[in-house]
Amino acid sequence: MLKKLPLPLWTIALPVLAWVAYFLPLQSIGGIGTTLLVIFLIGSVLAAVHHAEVVAHKVGEPFGTLLLALAVTTIEVALIVSLMLTGGPGTEELARDTVFAAVMIILTGMIGICLLVGGVKYKQQRFSLDGVKAALVALTAILVLALILPNYTTSMAGPSYTTPQLIFVAIISLILYGAFVLVQAVRHRDFFLPPDGDGNEEVHAAPPTKAVALGSGLLLLVCLGIVVLLAKALAPDIENAVINAGAPKSLVGVIIAGVVLLPEGLAAYRAARKNRLQTSLNLALGSALASIGLTIPAVAIVSIITGMTITLGIDTKSMVLLLLSQFTIMLSLGSGRTNVLQGVVLLTIFAAYLFTIVAP
Repeated sequence: MLKKLPLPLWTIALPVLAWVAYFLPLQSIGGIGTTLLVIFLIGSVLAAVHHAEVVAHKVGEPFGTLLLALAVTTIEVALIVSLMLTGGPGTEELARDTVFAAVMIILTGMIGICLLVGGVKYKQQRFSLDGVKAALVALTAILVLALILPNYTTSMAGPSYTTPQLIFVAIISLILYGAFVLVQAVRHRDFFLPPDGDGNEEVHAAPPTKAVALGSGLLLLVCLGIVVLLAKALAPDIENAVINAGAPKSLVGVIIAGVVLLPEGLAAYRAARKNRLQTSLNLALGSALASIGLTIPAVAIVSIITGMTITLGIDTKSMVLLLLSQFTIMLSLGSGRTNVLQGVVLLTIFAAYLFTIVAP
């Protein structure tokens, strides 16, 4: 009898095949080759998150969701930086579009689906209000400083920061995110644990062995590397597809954010279906904080080194949608209990966001 592998075969095979495909001239054979590379890219992202989940299960909560958020954000930051370094037209707005898309997808799409699914199945779900408040207060500050304030500074024309301002905002973003991680992982870890009495089928599942966790850690690095390389190789095809479809170029940022956040969204969805809303919110809000708190410093470094001026300020329409999303999230998560209504409202805002990209 064949011995069962400690990790699913696809999580090992896909990254290896992706590395092989990257060094083959697949794009030269046209659409079929590009499609294969896209499949390997998505498969490698899914494999990366699976390995992050294995390591996360080994270290326990809330370190697990923190690790998963950091893994996904590492992919996102690497994609943005690698695409910025290509120097194509519109690159200066890529970081802003991707970060804003990630925040909107998480706050309205990901959380909206989780609240809707949980509300339909369980009527009401509970979570730790203290943990959500800690995440939202840090997220609100970073969002305003990074995406809204650039529109109102006067040292430089346009929605951009000067170099000193950019350095200051990058440092502030790191401080705020670092403070949140300190609260989540050290000082107030109990804020991010599920309320007593909630059903948790997987809480007592046996954690992986040290060997399996170490193997997943190494494979996670393999996956992250090939995701960045494939995304950089596919960037021109993604941009051409968006332009040929007649859609705004900001849709590229939405596609990048959507690909990166898809597996994490699936993890949050599975947790909500198992009545583990706290885990879903830890994943979602932690990812939103990591996404903007780590991406802004990364692109600031690239901007300073290359001399590229990056655009961070979002337009008026986007500001309205962002503030509406943030206000609605605060109301929805303000009591420690959720139902189906909050999910429906958030998903309608998400639909409005997607619609106004195509029909601004």
